[in-house]
Amino acid sequence: MSAPAGQTLGLEMEMAVARRDDGASHPVDGYFARLARIKAGRGEAPDMARIDGRDVGLAVAAGESGLDNGFNLLETAFAPVAAAEGGLAELARRARRELEDAQLALEAEGATVLNVSEHPACTLDPGWYARVQVPRPIYRELVGHREWLHRVGIDAKAQNSPCTSVDVRQAARALNVVLGLAPASVALFANSPLENGRVTGFKENRLTVWDRMFRYSRYAGDHRLQRLPERPFADLGDYFRWMFGPGTASRCLPLAAEDGYKSAVGVYLQGGPSLSQFLASDGWPGLRTDTGGQVTIVPQGGHFEYSQFAHFLDARWRYRLAEAPALDELRAAWQRPGGIEDLYLRLGAAGYIEGRAPGAGFADAQLVEEAGRAVAATTVMAPSALQLGLMRNLGEAEALLREWGWLRLRDLRAEAMRHALDHDAVWALARDTLAVAEGGLADGERHWLDYARYAVDTRSTGADRLLRLWREREDDPDRLGAVCRARAVIPL
Repeated sequence: MSAPAGQTLGLEMEMAVARRDDGASHPVDGYFARLARIKAGRGEAPDMARIDGRDVGLAVAAGESGLDNGFNLLETAFAPVAAAEGGLAELARRARRELEDAQLALEAEGATVLNVSEHPACTLDPGWYARVQVPRPIYRELVGHREWLHRVGIDAKAQNSPCTSVDVRQAARALNVVLGLAPASVALFANSPLENGRVTGFKENRLTVWDRMFRYSRYAGDHRLQRLPERPFADLGDYFRWMFGPGTASRCLPLAAEDGYKSAVGVYLQGGPSLSQFLASDGWPGLRTDTGGQVTIVPQGGHFEYSQFAHFLDARWRYRLAEAPALDELRAAWQRPGGIEDLYLRLGAAGYIEGRAPGAGFADAQLVEEAGRAVAATTVMAPSALQLGLMRNLGEAEALLREWGWLRLRDLRAEAMRHALDHDAVWALARDTLAVAEGGLADGERHWLDYARYAVDTRSTGADRLLRLWREREDDPDRLGAVCRARAVIPL
């Protein structure tokens, strides 16, 4: 098995931070300045990012080290790695170096990265949210305008997101496979059984965040867009009709289209139309986000690309175009089966599948003791290897999808969140999914699935190990500190 020409791999790695002494969730302070010195000392050239005078990240050639929604949740987006550069092995090397850098930079704060996909005992109250959240302008829309309960994610709910490039002509097929088989990834990489110091009854409580965040949104469609539809997507046009069609409400759109759709000034469309309604119009009244003044915004083809992040399923197709489409040709292409694929191929689309089902997982002392160092060293990369193998073995993955049935798989997601591999059907699906993924990888790549194999063979996940630690220390006055020190990440 060989990689398709031009295939690249990326990774968005989220990392919950805690104090080493008492295990409390920890908002970093001075972290990025220290991280910049570490990287500069290696000959890299960090470019710092700031919001309201606060350091919120830095960029080097290997990727961007930053924050997710709060100062207690680090996030690194690695630059794409081509197969010719080493593929999974090279991406693993970069991830290990980033973890080493992060742990070194956190030492001065008495903090560490945790092997969890949600901090085990962090409050979600409004005061903590106000203190810890990253002051991004977009949150004014999401919280103030759309009325999302954004603070339900402020306890460092963290995911390990594999990013695998795909030809635009295969994008819908690959998206269906990663979405449909997501319960296997949810279960294999479950790592969040605790919230606010309590056992939740879920092995992957992290994924309850979307239902809770959007349940009382101003726009009912926001809640709908976090639940798998009733059938697979026929093509990309179908995918975008689901995302932008009737019953949904367009996100705030940028006022300055000519500035690449990154203007800080946006427009709230009056009446909450769907993006498809807006794009079919000659212009739509709205309110400016900076002054509140009325304005009419004229649709352009670039608004379509800008709005691609509107849903919160377990996978997205993310892309960029070499040139923006003319509005008329976009409208026409969207009406034809395969029309978006044909148009985007001509416009130089480059895209990838972003997997969002796997919880954050790393090596720690507990895992090394129980599974061995070699297995533990594959934990970070196992989701990437699984997704890569499925996408390389797309025909068999689609056959597995049909065998299990789309609606059955949709229902199994809830069982995977709650029970992980303790649920017999979820365990069977994980075994089947792992076998298909192995068939898509080359001989020298399959060892990156060792952590997933270990989880399947033992029916034990990160969540199970964390629960054991938590229950063993029930009477320990330093319970949280002891658990968090045991779960401190070891870069392998």
